[in-house]
Amino acid sequence: MTGQITIPSMTELATSLGVRIHDPAPPRDIAYSHAGCRLHGLDWGGTGPAVLLLHGGRLTAHTWDFVCLGLRGEARLVALDLRGHGDSGWSDDYRIATMAEDVLAAADHLGFDRVRLVGMSLGGVVAAHIAGTHPDRVERLALIDVAPGVDFESTRRMRTFILGLGPADGLEEVVDAAMQVNPLADRAIVTYRMSTLFRPVPEGGWVPKWDPRPPDFPHILAALERIPVQLTGLPVLLVRGGRSRVLPQSTAERLVARIPDGKLVVVPDAGHNVQEDNPAALITALRAFPTR
Repeated sequence: MTGQITIPSMTELATSLGVRIHDPAPPRDIAYSHAGCRLHGLDWGGTGPAVLLLHGGRLTAHTWDFVCLGLRGEARLVALDLRGHGDSGWSDDYRIATMAEDVLAAADHLGFDRVRLVGMSLGGVVAAHIAGTHPDRVERLALIDVAPGVDFESTRRMRTFILGLGPADGLEEVVDAAMQVNPLADRAIVTYRMSTLFRPVPEGGWVPKWDPRPPDFPHILAALERIPVQLTGLPVLLVRGGRSRVLPQSTAERLVARIPDGKLVVVPDAGHNVQEDNPAALITALRAFPTR
C-alpha cells in the first residue's frame, strides 16, 4: 500500500493481459555513465541475442516490463532509461545523437558487440539514428508506432497533460488525473504505469522522474524525417497499434515501402503504447522477428 492506493503486481497485470510468464523474478538494475550523465537500465538476463529496448518520451524502461516477462529466456533483454527519464540522470543535452551514444555506451558496458534494437516512439528515433550512424553495431531493428509523418497534433492532449504534471500529494491524485484524460483506460495498468513514472520523496508526496523541461519537439520531428535513409541496410519491423492515432496506417505503409527489408505488423486492441496496451500480441510479433 502507498497512501490510499495499492500498486498492482507486475506479474499479475502481465498475466491479465495474456502474457505467459516462465520466470517472474524482477530484473537486475544496471548503472553506467556516458558524457558525464549517470544512466540506468533493467537487465532481464538471458543467454540469447542481445536486445536493447528503448522507451518513448516521458516513459521509462519499465514500459517494457510485460514484454520482457514474456520474451525472457529467448534473448538477453535489457531495457534502458534514456537520459532525463526514469532513474537516469538529467542533462543539458538531449540531442538524438547524444542519446544514441548513451545506448552504445550501454552496449559497451554490457560487453555487446552487435545488438538488436526495439524502440518505441522517441526510442525508435534514437534506435534508427544508431542504425544509420553505426550500422556495424546493429543486426536488426523493430520500430514501435513511429515513422516520418506521424500525426503530431493527435498527441496534443496527452502532451499537455504530461507536461502539466508535477509534484502530487499522493499517487492516487496522479492516477485520477490520468483517468480523466483517458476514461476508458484500465485503472490498474494506469496505476502501475504512474508508479514507475513517479517516485515518493522523504518529505511526503510523489514527484515525476523525468526532467520537467519541455522536449525539443522540432529537433525530434526533424530526426523523424531522416529515418528512411537510416534503415536501408538492415531488416526492419514496424509495429503499429491498431487504434493508434499517432501513426496512421497509410503512414506506416509508406515507410515500409521505402525500406528494402521492411515488414509491417498491426497489433489489434492497442494505441500508441503498444507494449502496455497489448503486450501479448507484441511479444508474438517480436518473437518472430528481433529475437531469432
